[in-house]
Amino acid sequence: MNAQDLRGAKLPPGGSARGAQGAHMKSNRALLTGWILAAAWSLLATVPAAWAQAAPRSRAPVTVNFVNADIDAVTRAFAAMIDRAIVVDPRVKGTITVYSEQPQSVREAFQSYQSALRGMGFAVVESGGLLKVVPEADAKLQAGTVSVGEVATRGDQVITQIFQLRYENPNNLVAVLRPLISANNTINANPGSNALVITDYAENLQRIAKIIAALDQPAGTDVEIIALQHVVAADIAPLVQRLSEGGAMPVGVVPGGQTGTTVLADARSNSLLVRASNPARLAAIRATIARLDRPSTLVGPGGGMWVVHLKNADATRLATVVRAAFGAVGGGSGGSSAAGAAPAFAATSANTPPPGTTAGAAATAATAGVTATSQPSTGGFIQADPATNSLVITAPEPLYKQVRALIDQLDTRRAQVYIESMIVEVSPSNSADFGVQWQDLIGRAGDKLGLVAGTNFSGAGAPSIIDINTGAAQGTVNLGPGLNLGLLKSINGVVALSAIARALQTQSETNIVSTPNLITLDNEEAKIVVGENVPFITGQFTQTGGTTTNPFQTIERKDVGITLRIRPQIGEDGAIRMTIFQEQSSVKNDTAAGTTNAGPSTTKRSIEATVVVDDGQILVLGGLIEDRFVTSRSKVPLLGDIPWLGALFRTESRERKRTNMIVFLRPIVMRDADAAQRFSLDRYEHIRSQQKDSQPASSLLLPINEAPVLPPMREPASAPASTPAPAAPVVGERP
Repeated sequence: MNAQDLRGAKLPPGGSARGAQGAHMKSNRALLTGWILAAAWSLLATVPAAWAQAAPRSRAPVTVNFVNADIDAVTRAFAAMIDRAIVVDPRVKGTITVYSEQPQSVREAFQSYQSALRGMGFAVVESGGLLKVVPEADAKLQAGTVSVGEVATRGDQVITQIFQLRYENPNNLVAVLRPLISANNTINANPGSNALVITDYAENLQRIAKIIAALDQPAGTDVEIIALQHVVAADIAPLVQRLSEGGAMPVGVVPGGQTGTTVLADARSNSLLVRASNPARLAAIRATIARLDRPSTLVGPGGGMWVVHLKNADATRLATVVRAAFGAVGGGSGGSSAAGAAPAFAATSANTPPPGTTAGAAATAATAGVTATSQPSTGGFIQADPATNSLVITAPEPLYKQVRALIDQLDTRRAQVYIESMIVEVSPSNSADFGVQWQDLIGRAGDKLGLVAGTNFSGAGAPSIIDINTGAAQGTVNLGPGLNLGLLKSINGVVALSAIARALQTQSETNIVSTPNLITLDNEEAKIVVGENVPFITGQFTQTGGTTTNPFQTIERKDVGITLRIRPQIGEDGAIRMTIFQEQSSVKNDTAAGTTNAGPSTTKRSIEATVVVDDGQILVLGGLIEDRFVTSRSKVPLLGDIPWLGALFRTESRERKRTNMIVFLRPIVMRDADAAQRFSLDRYEHIRSQQKDSQPASSLLLPINEAPVLPPMREPASAPASTPAPAAPVVGERP
C-alpha cells in the first residue's frame, strides 16, 4: 500500500479532502477525525481481499503512513500485508505512528511496525505459528521461538536463544552480558551443559552472539612440543618456566594472560611441552628455547662433565643403581667396587623383632646423630656427593642424555604414609573368697593334758587365725580384707580369737586403648617405641675369699612397652602392602614369678604379618580372646566334704578373668605436600584444643594460672599458589 492509495480512498459523502479541511476550519475538529477514521476503516476492509487476489503485490514496495492510528487497526493492516494472523492482547491499547518517506519492502515495513511497538512497551512474539502483540514484560513468558546455534531471526521479535559454550564458564559471562539485555528479559546459565539461555529481542541477540563468540576463546594455545638437540629437557624446563612468568612481555601480549604459561619436560623424548596464553607469548618462548639449546662448552674429546642436583632421591643409593644399570658402558665398574658401593638397606626386616641392646649400646644410640653423613662414593662414571645430594657424571653427551633420562624417572617425590595403630584391651575380672577358721583348747583348768583343735587357712591376701592372734599379742591386729566375723575367748586370762569367718568379693575392669602413630616414606621402614627401658641381670660375681671384696653385676636393658615397626608399599590402585611387627609388653607386678636376683618378669604380645589394606580403611590385624576360670579350695579331709557342716572345715576362692585384646591398623596415603600439610595442621589443632581445655582453674592465691599451649598456626602473608609454603607457629604468641 502506498500514499496514493490512501489519497485515492473514497471519503464519506459531504465533500473531498479539501472540503473536509474547510469544514474543519469552520465547524468541529471531531467531525474531521471521524471522517479520517472512517476512511481508514474502509481502506483496511478492502486491503486483505485485494492482497489475497494479487499475491505478487506482496513483493512490491509499499509506502506506509499511519499517524496516531489505532494499534488494533494498524495491526490488522500489517497482518494482511504479511499474510499471517496477528493477535492483539487485550492489554495492548493506544495509538501508533508508522510511516515511511520512500517506498520499502514489506519486510522492512513490518520491522518498522515492530520497532514502533517496542517504543511503546509492546513486543511481537511467535507461539504455535501465531504472532501475538503482548506487553514487553510478558514477552519472555509467551515467546515460543527457541533456537540453538546461530541467530536466524532478525528484527524486534522476542525469542529464546541457547548459546553453547566451548571454553568459557557460563557463570562468568552472565555478569558481562546482563547489562546488555533489556530489563524485562532474562539470561540464565546452565553449568551442566555449559550453555547460556537468553530471552531477548532478535536484533539484540545477534549483537550478543558476536560478543559471546569473541569471549568464548581457549585460555591458552594448543600444546606445542619442542624437541631439544643439545640440552636436557629437565634442565631448562624450570628456567623457561620462570622466564615466561616473570620476564619481559612481548608486544601485544595482555598482562593478565601471562599466568597461563605451562612448561613441562618429557624425559623420554627429551622435549618440552609448552602451552601459552596466546600465540605471541608462545613465539617468545620458542625463541628463548632456541637460544638456550646450544652445545655444552664442557664437552671435550673424551666426553663432558655434568652435575645433577637431586630433588628427592638419595645420591649414594641412586649412583649405585645407575652404575649397575649402565655397568657395561664405558669404564663403569657397575658399582662392584667397595668404595663406590652404596650402603645397603636395613638388613633387619620388619618381621624380625628388635634384638636386645646392652646398656652401653643404648647410651651410644641415645647420644649419636640421626644419620651419619656418608662419604662420597667413587668408581665408575657416576660419583655421588652426599653433602649436596648431587651426582657428578663423566660421560659422552649421548650417554649422559640416556643416564639423565633414567635419573629423572627415578628422582621423583615419593608419597608418605601415615599409619595409625589402635590397640584395644578390655579385661574384666571377678573373684570371690569365703572361709571359716577356728582354734580351741579342750580341757579343764588344772589338767595336765589338753587337746588343741582348729583350722588354719590363708588366702586372697588375708592372714590366718594364728597370724592374727600372734599379731594381737604383739599389739598389732590385722584381720585382712573383706567381711570378718570373729569369736573371742579367754584362755588362762588371755583373750584370743577362737573363730573367724571371712567373705570377700573383688571386681576389676581394665580398658586400655593405645594408638601408636607414625609417618614414613613409601617403601621405607619406620619404628616407634613407647614404654620403658628396663634392666635385666645377665650375670654377677661376688668374691667371698681374701681380704678384698669386689662384687659386680652385668645387666642388659630391654624396651618394655609398645613397639611398632612397619614398611609400607603403595600400589597404583590405592592398596597399601605393609610388612608389620607389632609388640606390646609390660612388667608384671607378681614377684612370685621370679626372684630378686633374676630381675622382673614381663608379659609379651606380638604380631608379625604382611597385609594389604586400602587407603584410609581399617584392618584388624589380630587379637587375643581369653576366658579363664580358677577355683581354689583348702579343706580338712572328710570333714570339709560334709554338707552344710563342712563349711566350718574349709575355705574356698573363685576367680574369673576375661581378656579381649584386638589390634587395628589404618593407613592414610599423603601423596603431595598439601595433603601432608592439611593432615599435620589437623593433628596440630587437635592437640592445641586439648591443651586449651585442660587449663587449670583460676586462683587468686596461686600465681600460676596458665598451662603451656601450642601457639596458633598462621599462614604466610603472601605465598605463590603453585608452591604453598608450610605454615609455621608464631613463636611467643599466646593463644
